[in-house]
Amino acid sequence: MSGRDPDRRRVLLDAADRVILAQGPEVSMAAIAAEAGITKPILYRHFGDKSGLYQALADRHVRTVIAQLRPELAAPGADLRGRARRTIGVYLDLISANRNLYRFLFHRASSEDPRIRSHMTALVRGLGEELGGLLVAERVVREPTKAQVLGHAFVGMVQATCDWWLEHPEVDRAEVVEGLVDVVAAALGPRSAVASGSRGGSRGAAVSPRSGTASHAAGRT
Repeated sequence: MSGRDPDRRRVLLDAADRVILAQGPEVSMAAIAAEAGITKPILYRHFGDKSGLYQALADRHVRTVIAQLRPELAAPGADLRGRARRTIGVYLDLISANRNLYRFLFHRASSEDPRIRSHMTALVRGLGEELGGLLVAERVVREPTKAQVLGHAFVGMVQATCDWWLEHPEVDRAEVVEGLVDVVAAALGPRSAVASGSRGGSRGAAVSPRSGTASHAAGRT
């Protein structure tokens, strides 16, 4: 079933995006099918079942968010706070501009279907593992286990805080970003404040300015 024409699948996912964005996370599957000009059984048939549709939407959007965060993570010539600030800011902007899709995936779909909940958890966990690996590779954290703990902690912290922020639009965006950056910097200790280039920009330096990899915690979606 999932081997059907990828162009047709893309058109159906575009239709789902439009309806979710317009009607909110509680949109019915019938409304998505109607937007696509087909019946609900045919919609499911293209993805195997409802879970397949949820997973296709999750892959489309969560992976897109991660792809947009990576350039900020890898940006040269910036210290930890600068990289973290930009990356977390990008994440907040992405989810606030697409809040209905975010709520559909992280709340509606995940609560309805254990398989999609496991899939979303795996995506977020993979991001934490990647961040932990970067912390070790750049020698911001020397112990691999500690780096994994911090990587998952940063990802979870940013996701939970941004989820809360969506429910409190009166809270200034900059205040949320700076609060998260403060926690990341404090957790990594004094070495994280070393400016870019102070040790020649070497990835092998124990106090590498690329400690800003902690900023990748903004991707949980």
